[in-house]
Amino acid sequence: MSTVPKPWLNSYPPHVPAEVAVDQYASLAELLEEAFRRHASRDASACFEERLRFRDIDELSQSLGAWFQSKGLARGARIALMMPNLPQYMVAIAAVLRAGYVVVNVNPLYTARELEHQLKDSGAESIVVLENFAITLEEVIDRTAVKHVVLASMGDLLGFFKGQMVNFVVRHVRKMVPEYRLPLDGGRTVTRFNMALAEGSRMTLRRPDIGPDDVAFLQYTGGTTGISKGATLLHRNVVANILQSEAWFKPMLDRVDGQALTVVCALPLYHIFALTICYLMGARLGMMNLLIPNPRDIPGFVKSLRSYRVNMFPAVNTLFNALANESEFARLDFSGLVVSNGGGMAVQRATAEKWLKITGCPVVEGYGLSETSPVATSNRLDVQEFTGTIGLPIPSTEVSIRDDAGRDVALGEAGEICIRGPQVMAGYWNRPDETAKVMTADGFFRSGDIGVMDERGYVKIVDRKKDMILVSGFNVYPNEIEQVVNLHPGVLECAAIGVPDERSGEAVKLFAVKRDPTLSEDDLAAYCRENFTAYKRPKYIEFRDGLPKTNVGKILRRELRSGAG
Repeated sequence: MSTVPKPWLNSYPPHVPAEVAVDQYASLAELLEEAFRRHASRDASACFEERLRFRDIDELSQSLGAWFQSKGLARGARIALMMPNLPQYMVAIAAVLRAGYVVVNVNPLYTARELEHQLKDSGAESIVVLENFAITLEEVIDRTAVKHVVLASMGDLLGFFKGQMVNFVVRHVRKMVPEYRLPLDGGRTVTRFNMALAEGSRMTLRRPDIGPDDVAFLQYTGGTTGISKGATLLHRNVVANILQSEAWFKPMLDRVDGQALTVVCALPLYHIFALTICYLMGARLGMMNLLIPNPRDIPGFVKSLRSYRVNMFPAVNTLFNALANESEFARLDFSGLVVSNGGGMAVQRATAEKWLKITGCPVVEGYGLSETSPVATSNRLDVQEFTGTIGLPIPSTEVSIRDDAGRDVALGEAGEICIRGPQVMAGYWNRPDETAKVMTADGFFRSGDIGVMDERGYVKIVDRKKDMILVSGFNVYPNEIEQVVNLHPGVLECAAIGVPDERSGEAVKLFAVKRDPTLSEDDLAAYCRENFTAYKRPKYIEFRDGLPKTNVGKILRRELRSGAG
């Protein structure tokens, strides 16, 4: 096994250990149940000015978990969750895990094509979906293994009168719920979320024997090839990252005395960053998640923040930037804010400086991937200014910078960032060939990012090994864009690249050669809207007579990037 020097340990802040005992719990279910008991009387979530305590999450998730078990699902069955940030999501995650099943997180804004692939690839047999997105499910459900649908609504868990009012506004005033009709053939069931809770409350949750090597999450990502595949995260992977992150964050959070902590959960819970840091580590520490269902509504977001004294604010650069440029945001009380942690995409210095000026709390950048559950590195939380690096490997984590031959490079030299630790995934779901491409013989995950480590152990990303495009913290893979666009009858060939964008870090630019001379930019843009969720859609479309290629016919994206620059 490779011996990796660890210069970063000399740069650790006080009270942060080099190693963490990550085998304290047999499963996430065990960790969550202990947290629910220990923090029973504390608030676990706040949404629409309504709060749920950890005791409530405990009881509701037992009911929903028992309901799932009553459907005859085998241990380890996959259950998809397709919702924005709502308390129903927190309940559903705990229910699925405690019942011995596997969570498949789904972006609720997925197109029918994207949803169908994920449901079929995961083999999901059940889904909890917010009714606003049921029309997408309706399009594909007959081509999937889904037999049990739980329909959530925005007003669930808000009490009868408030819930009814919220649902009326959502459905009839704002018309946010398109008409749908889910087929009931083949023994399929469709049950309202609150009805499933009511039925489950009369049942008893059977306690399955869940072990550290059981699968907890299938977290879908494009990996290195653009083929959407599930990073298989075992219970031990996610438990480890919760405990690793706790060791890193707790010394700073302990500075907040005399009150329960509040974390802003504006990043979507279907994204691994918010899932682990906001919900799961938050439960471990007894933090209340301030759930923001629609962070794009910046004025509404700021209005929600006025009612709370927040202590921790995870976000991506685009969100930090949008809030920092909202005049009302600067009028909020930031006296309790001790951690502003950035991830998902590179934090820009201008944004970090503006945020610090307004809040007095520096943005601390970290780094991770779905494949690492996600946190691999972080800057010290006691920094006073933006560093421009992704920080140090967190406890029980090794980072090796390697050349194309797999050899460690010298400090200060560029190479691929490779990560080893208990948080690294078991592999890609049912794709051993893809797993082999990213795992080394000595157990390191090859990230595909090119970085440099300095003599203090700080890592800086300098380039990407692959052609991945990073839009607002989400991976976009040119292969996927090109494969779908090339199916358009009016397109002869195409190529997608990332171009700099002030708002989202990068945006997708599509180059296309016409097969049909009448094809317009509007036609192609409309086609992309039908087939891609918002962050994947090309922001720019440029028609060309031909695309640059190698002598064997491979399109040269690097030349397109050079020309675009």
